[in-house]
Amino acid sequence: MASKHTLFRIFYRIGFTPWDGHPIAKNLQDLVEGTNDTAPLPAGSALDLGCGTGDTSIYLAQHGWKVTGVDFVPKALGRARAKAANLSINFVHADVTHLSQAGIGADFPLIVDNGCLHNMSDDDRDAYVREVSAAAAPDARLLIVAFLPGGRFGVRGIEPAEMQRRFASGWTLLSTGDEQKLDRQTATRYYLFQRRT
Repeated sequence: MASKHTLFRIFYRIGFTPWDGHPIAKNLQDLVEGTNDTAPLPAGSALDLGCGTGDTSIYLAQHGWKVTGVDFVPKALGRARAKAANLSINFVHADVTHLSQAGIGADFPLIVDNGCLHNMSDDDRDAYVREVSAAAAPDARLLIVAFLPGGRFGVRGIEPAEMQRRFASGWTLLSTGDEQKLDRQTATRYYLFQRRT
């Protein structure tokens, strides 16, 4: 993962961050605000994985959630803190494959990933699943929004079958489908899991 760390630090340094500023994922809005058919999740603590400049963390905090946003790029976290100056969000400099070493806590009822897992190596994906599972509360919801392979140059992507396989132990897939609002150019899927107790 060290090469990815360096690459993303360079991207932020030169201002090449095409992933910033995208709309909040529709399926996250549905979870947080509810729909005509479902009530919103009761606000509690939320973990935003690969939070970047904090858009999702800010959205969650504005809807009553106590948010911890995690990213390994200090410049991204600096921008996130500046954007969220009037909100109480805990932005943590850490690697999502080593959450337990970062001291962020556990028992998060909501964990969100808007484009973090899909760019990892196989070994990092293994560590991610282990660390996310350890941070999750019983019955936690995990919403992952990820590109499919081949959709965007430089982004590995992840197949739906791999998502289901990686989370088969300890998680139930509640729903999956196309995520329309994240990126209108790249095939994007959402995966909503629930932690099994």
